[in-house]
Amino acid sequence: QVQLVESGGGLVQPGGSLRLSCAASGSIFSINAMGWYRQVPVKQRELVAVITSGGSTNYAESVKGRFTISRDNAKNTVYLQMNRLKPEDTAVYYCNAELRTRNIVVVSGVNTYWGQGTQVTVSS
Repeated sequence: QVQLVESGGGLVQPGGSLRLSCAASGSIFSINAMGWYRQVPVKQRELVAVITSGGSTNYAESVKGRFTISRDNAKNTVYLQMNRLKPEDTAVYYCNAELRTRNIVVVSGVNTYWGQGTQVTVSS
């Protein structure tokens, strides 16, 4: 089964930095894209950053110039380097993957998987 395991969240002061990691494991055939979303209570989950297998990226306007997404395809891992953090960045951050799985006889279509979420709190 596919699992996305996140790490790196925590408490940081405004202006500080955190680095989030998400490793995908399981019967993965190929990964189209991996990314990060975030959500606060009673709010809709929003895109933070996405990177495709080819290396193209997309960022939310609110994080451009501060966050950098990267990936290690060999490890099926995506990273989010977050610099100059603001209180408004406080949220649960969820790893996302668009990927194909495989078993002995079939390769799947593209499915979406989510990590369990990791809390990022920016506060003095």
